[in-house]
Amino acid sequence: MKSDDVKALIDLGARVVEAARKAGADVAEVLAVDSADLSAKVRMGEPELIEEAGSHGLGLRVIKEGRSAITYTSDPTEDGLAALVADALELAALSEPDELALPPDPSELATAFPELDLYDPAGGGVDAAQATEWALAAEQAARDVDPRITNSEGATYGRTRSAVALVTSGGFSAGYRGSYQSLHVAPIADDADGKKRNGFYWDARRHLAAMATPESVGQEAARRTLAKLGAKKVPTAEVPVVFDPDAGRALLSLFFSCVSGGAIYKRASYLIGKEGERVASDLVTFVDDPLLARAPGSRPFDGEGLASRRNVVVEQGILRTWLMDTYSARKLDKQSTASAARGVGGRPSVAPTNFHLLAGSASAEEVVAGVKSGLYVTSMMGFGFNAVTGDFSRGAEGFWIEDGKLTFPVSEVTISLNFNELWASVDAVASDLDPKTRYACPTFRVSKMTLAGTSA
Repeated sequence: MKSDDVKALIDLGARVVEAARKAGADVAEVLAVDSADLSAKVRMGEPELIEEAGSHGLGLRVIKEGRSAITYTSDPTEDGLAALVADALELAALSEPDELALPPDPSELATAFPELDLYDPAGGGVDAAQATEWALAAEQAARDVDPRITNSEGATYGRTRSAVALVTSGGFSAGYRGSYQSLHVAPIADDADGKKRNGFYWDARRHLAAMATPESVGQEAARRTLAKLGAKKVPTAEVPVVFDPDAGRALLSLFFSCVSGGAIYKRASYLIGKEGERVASDLVTFVDDPLLARAPGSRPFDGEGLASRRNVVVEQGILRTWLMDTYSARKLDKQSTASAARGVGGRPSVAPTNFHLLAGSASAEEVVAGVKSGLYVTSMMGFGFNAVTGDFSRGAEGFWIEDGKLTFPVSEVTISLNFNELWASVDAVASDLDPKTRYACPTFRVSKMTLAGTSA
């Protein structure tokens, strides 16, 4: 994928915007995307599935007399683009007017774009043969660790490369390229009671050279799977809970849903009315930062053409801002935080870039060492969260902590605590933040949660 691909998308978008304006649209916006995806899955030493696909999409939003509509196409021919414009205007005429559903003022649009190093030719150029070879190597490394690993859910190597361009009648015209690859390994081990224990490990980066080796990913997947052998329940109690980074990022996703401008104006968040107030302990700082070089959610501009910016959402426990696109900002009588994202077939909406709980100074081992008796959570399951009340309850598994050390594996328990109390009870944050995904956090500890296990 070459820089010329971005220019071609910009030129195409400009043609469609011009055509829509000539056809009567007051506002026209085009998002054009060209992507190529590859996924190679192996299982038990044999290739199982190879999928490779390219997609070309162009989405058009028009606004006429306060009425808006969106259409999209994968047909870049003159007839296809003419039909796209005609359909958009026809649908707009049938829609209800909304005076707030307008683009940002042209004076707010980005004019300079930071270099974020989002595209790696080596990673974007990985072919099916190489992807399969790495997946096979990772799975074999996991199977070689211990004879108790007798089966596998497989290993998958995936990569994507893309070019994106946004062109609007307000004067915005820019694009960028990106690449991303991941490797996931999921061994299965035999437990003494005949149960099968599943585990996994993965790595993902924008640049190929930053990826862990297939062998190290497989070996870590095996280690984590074997550590689950002999898992058991523990008695119901109120105990400190330590979240590892994989488990903790699920909590970040839930918190993000409560600071989205859409949730606020729809009154679907327990944080309504708490801007400027304490909502977490002073160890908690949440940021949404699209300007991190090579990070998975980084971008030089948002889905409406506003300049990307780092937003501090919670600063040392104080809620500083919601995350808003232009529409939700107008609903709340505020300014956009440049948090809009959009796909070719959808309207702009609030979405995370790199939403992080910032790292502390302690090591992960020190966070665990501070627990007399408690739970170290490595994964959660279920959907027990009420965004309106903040009530949280999910199934969990991990390890029992005794005298500051991980002892035996734990499964089939539930942890619960209202989010108001959960974030306020964070009393330790480690330094092991690794931004492999849009939601990322270091190891952190909640001083007390309700753990439901076996009855006394």
